[in-house]
Amino acid sequence: MKNMNSKNRLKVTSCLATCSRVVGALKRNLAVVKGRQLALAAIVAAISSVSVAAVLTPSSLVSSVIFARASFSDPTDVRFKIKGQAEEVINVNGAGDTVMQKIVIEPGGHTGWHSHPGPVVVLIASGEMSFYDGDDPTCTARTYSLGEAFVDSGQGHVHIARNEGSVPLELYVTYFDVTPGVPAPGAFRIDAPDPGNCSF
Repeated sequence: MKNMNSKNRLKVTSCLATCSRVVGALKRNLAVVKGRQLALAAIVAAISSVSVAAVLTPSSLVSSVIFARASFSDPTDVRFKIKGQAEEVINVNGAGDTVMQKIVIEPGGHTGWHSHPGPVVVLIASGEMSFYDGDDPTCTARTYSLGEAFVDSGQGHVHIARNEGSVPLELYVTYFDVTPGVPAPGAFRIDAPDPGNCSF
């Protein structure tokens, strides 16, 4: 009725009793239009999710095993203070689950661009890792070798780990503030599109 002029609206209103079939037909047509709108919305959503998935960067030549996942038995805050090239403080109040995982990246492999919901402690058990930050315009690798450990801040910090060496890279990783109830790997890995700062 919104699209009708006032004269037609008056006619429809005055003959409602005798025009019930017309009103029923209008309702059916409206239902078809709404159904088409819902179908169109579903198609747009599907195309959008495929488009987003197409720009994400999946890992390559990576295998992993989750050793354990647990929740803190008492309310726990996690805090890391990193005094490296620049001091960084990472705070997590009321940390969620903690997950421990072994990751092996074969020579030439990489993790794909990603982030984590909370901080991550990474230990290098063998090989050498080239770590690239998504916000570094120079795309300079920070290299970590056998026996070294570091903390990735997570919380939206987009990065990629690459094995540019000739032997498998073996990592032991502990993820903090993992969302309880969300299945792996989506609980502790957030895939990200290529930020475009590196040529690989």
